Amino acid sequence: MRVNVILAAALVTTAAAQQAPQKQEVQVPGTVAGLPFSPAVRVGNVLYLSGAIGNLLGTRQLVDTGIVKQTQQTLENIKAMLAAAGSSLDRVFKCTVFLTNIADYAKMNEVYATYFPKDPPARSTVAGSGLALGAKVEIECLATVG
Repeated sequence: MRVNVILAAALVTTAAAQQAPQKQEVQVPGTVAGLPFSPAVRVGNVLYLSGAIGNLLGTRQLVDTGIVKQTQQTLENIKAMLAAAGSSLDRVFKCTVFLTNIADYAKMNEVYATYFPKDPPARSTVAGSGLALGAKVEIECLATVG
């Protein structure tokens, strides 16, 4: 009897694993090549965006040194990643914002609010000591696709 239960459990586990959504890297035009991470990964109908910064697409050059322009460019980069994956800002359900200086929170928030004017996603904001390329802001998001 115990062997039958174990075999049945193994069959259910195997069937579930075969039906589990596969991880798919999303190719995003204009992203910098040669980085050790994917800009976006899709699993089922959920899109996981890596943190984006305010660089000009396809380069490692920040658009500006200020928080306002960097936040705008970061969110434009996110829009481009979402579009490449078949999604959009209105399908974003969670964001995490990383700042190098919490004093930039209000200015970042003003810009951020213009990109999510209705039904904004859940969000966390944290401040740390540094970001890639000397950026002042980095934002990662989760969104639905399809």
